[in-house]
Amino acid sequence: MFEAVELPEDKSSFYRLLSQQAQALMSGEKDALANLANISSLINVSMADLNWVGFYIMRGEHLVLGPFQGKPACVHIPVGRGVCGTAVIEMKTQRVDDVCAFPGHIACDVASQSELVVPIIVNERVVAVLDIDSPIASRFDEDDQSGVELLVDTLSKTVEFDQLLY
Repeated sequence: MFEAVELPEDKSSFYRLLSQQAQALMSGEKDALANLANISSLINVSMADLNWVGFYIMRGEHLVLGPFQGKPACVHIPVGRGVCGTAVIEMKTQRVDDVCAFPGHIACDVASQSELVVPIIVNERVVAVLDIDSPIASRFDEDDQSGVELLVDTLSKTVEFDQLLY
């Protein structure tokens, strides 16, 4: 069961604690969909200044909307398009300070000003992405990127993504 704790102001400590909380939430739970739903909620209630957080799952040449927190979102994103699709093609994190300046940005929520997308890689292939949006330009820094990448590393080793792929 999740129990809210006071979150440290130091980002390194914050993200270590967030990763520990994620591990505790997923402990003993084998259902991938349930785990991703809980993790999107955990991020949403723990990180400040977000307007959307969620997962897109790889399905062929598209990312398909998975568990999320926020306004209704784009359902299909072609690989290679937008911030999420670029993260898949490049197989690396995309940290965007100003989404309006990102070539081919897909505006699912016009309130979003900055975005952090981390690909989830299992067995050398992208199986999903974690997408985090903020209504504040330049919301995410290197510490946020490193911290969210730590969380995604935990997910890639814990969540049974094969349940979601077809």
